[in-house]
Amino acid sequence: MELRHLRYFVAVVEEQSFTKAAEKLFIAQPPLSRQIQNLESELGIQLFERGSRPLKTTEAGQFFYQHAVKLLSNAEEIKTMTKRVGLMEKTVTMGFVGSLLYGLLPKIVYMFRQQQPHLKIELVEMSTKDQIQALKEGRIDVGFGRLRISDPAIRRVLLREEPLLLAIHSSHHLSTQAAGVYLSEVEDENLFLYPIHPKPNFSTQVRQIFSEHGLDPKNLKEVREIQLALGLVAAGEGACIVPESARTIQLPNLNYIPILDDFAKSPIFLAMRNMDESEDIRSLFDCIYQVYDLEGFLYDRAII
Repeated sequence: MELRHLRYFVAVVEEQSFTKAAEKLFIAQPPLSRQIQNLESELGIQLFERGSRPLKTTEAGQFFYQHAVKLLSNAEEIKTMTKRVGLMEKTVTMGFVGSLLYGLLPKIVYMFRQQQPHLKIELVEMSTKDQIQALKEGRIDVGFGRLRISDPAIRRVLLREEPLLLAIHSSHHLSTQAAGVYLSEVEDENLFLYPIHPKPNFSTQVRQIFSEHGLDPKNLKEVREIQLALGLVAAGEGACIVPESARTIQLPNLNYIPILDDFAKSPIFLAMRNMDESEDIRSLFDCIYQVYDLEGFLYDRAII
């Protein structure tokens, strides 16, 4: 069985006609019919209900169709990724979630540029979920995100766990608790979450933290982005849970208070293609850990 046989079969299923499928594939109908008959002989089953108009698959044929589509998709991904690896132009494209720009990502990228001047480095903002697909399609080389999204084609490395803070107005009754607060103390507050789209995202992560620890905040409102959420907090409209690095966003009457629960953390992941062990990726990891050392952050160094 070859990939072309799968393409022939998928075309017949989707066109529901040997004639239309042959036209789509730019081949004559008799050879196409013979290829499908040979495929059925190899499998030892009937894939189509004979005499049905329009053409319909058998139960086994439908099962085979679903897996054929998946195999063809995987073949295209492998083709694209292989071409990407073989490109002569040395470009490293990084996907990232926007909130990481307030943390150490700019320092990491700057150091990487200085240490690898021969590389062309491109940054593309995208959600963690979109980064996974972009890696598989070869559109990016690495992705920096916050969500635990698993895919067999992708390797994900936990860089560190970033503590969460509560952003509140300076007049808020919790602002006097400079040492910190527990999430149970903010369960009844008006809380802004961000972003709205796409899901899953940081707002999904915050909801899960509450839910997994038996907390059920009733007054949640999702807004477009972190700047809008903090602007509303500075206006006295409510509170917001943000990563520690967001404290670099300073607005009048905006206070940041530590959250004392050990579980109140947002992970930072670097994702890459499973088999990618290039020197450029190794150099990027070196820069990440150099910056962490300079900033005094604790981390478990991954073996790359």
